[in-house]
Amino acid sequence: MKGRIIIAIVVVLGVVGGLAGVKFLQIRKLIAAGKSFAPPPESVSTAVAHEEKWQVSLTAIGSITAVQGVTVTPDIPGTVREIAFESGAVVSKGDLLVRLDTSSEEAQLRALESQVELARINLARMRSLRTDNMVSQSDLDTAEATMKQTQANADAIRATIEKKTIRAPFAGRLGIRLANLGQYLDAGKPIVSLQSLSPVYADFSLPQQELAQLKTGMRVHLFTDTFPDVFDGVLTAINPDLDAATRSVGLQATFANTNQLLRPGMFVRVEALLPDEQNVLVIPATSLLSAPYGDSVYVIESKSGKDGKPELIVRQQIVRTGRARGDLLSVVSGLKAGERIVSSGIFKLRNGMSVVENNSLTPKSEATPHPADN
Repeated sequence: MKGRIIIAIVVVLGVVGGLAGVKFLQIRKLIAAGKSFAPPPESVSTAVAHEEKWQVSLTAIGSITAVQGVTVTPDIPGTVREIAFESGAVVSKGDLLVRLDTSSEEAQLRALESQVELARINLARMRSLRTDNMVSQSDLDTAEATMKQTQANADAIRATIEKKTIRAPFAGRLGIRLANLGQYLDAGKPIVSLQSLSPVYADFSLPQQELAQLKTGMRVHLFTDTFPDVFDGVLTAINPDLDAATRSVGLQATFANTNQLLRPGMFVRVEALLPDEQNVLVIPATSLLSAPYGDSVYVIESKSGKDGKPELIVRQQIVRTGRARGDLLSVVSGLKAGERIVSSGIFKLRNGMSVVENNSLTPKSEATPHPADN
């Protein structure tokens, strides 16, 4: 009985040992295959770092302001009796906007006009009597003073009526109406915004170090996220004093804004163009990998593979960039002209990875792309 049990145990151990040996050989084979496995190269698009001549410019952030822009308000309180404009309308200087209730002032004016007429008649009579020495000079002077006083009172009422007739102070475009018919308006209560949109100003500032390069009459380019257009303007004003907190100088450029695309309050990017040009090393903006430790690009290099055939690998290179223009970036240091870099697909790469070029679907990077947000 014991012999049979021992034989069974030996058989079982033999089977287990055989299976373990087979598995050991399989695992060792898989490990060897894993060590020799090379992942397929990643497909990337490439570009060559090249030199271009760029006009030197000073860039800043600014905002659009109207050459003339006000919020129309009444000088004196009153009830709205007439609204003579529509929201968003274009008006000329002197156009009627709102008329407040002037019924009581008109009644007072009629009474004062009758008093003026009476004073004028009395004055004429006094002058005639004074010629005949029938009245004293004092009586004539009193009649003249009474005439002037009543006329001044009438003029005051006319001025009040005129102030309650609110007109456009200049030509421009109206905003959204803020007053309603029959509404009582206090003095200074907003009625509507009126902005002159052609031309407009762009207000911005630059550090004091750039002051020596700035002159009125310089060309200025303006960019906004709202429209793809590049707006051309002229630097028209330089503040005589600097901001004591930021040590920057305030600047103002004027833009024709013929199509009235630029609106007051709009956020813009401004470039003041200097007369000089300089050679800059240019790469596509899509080739830059930003990280907390610095910006970098992947440079493509050729080396011999395990089978002796040449293959392309990438090397991560730290760079320092300068100005941007459209789809392009200027590189200050870290790259040389003629070096080939990865222009798209950078997020799937790591240092030393094998790649293959495929530029068939990559759009061309340009300094002035169309549309502008390429």
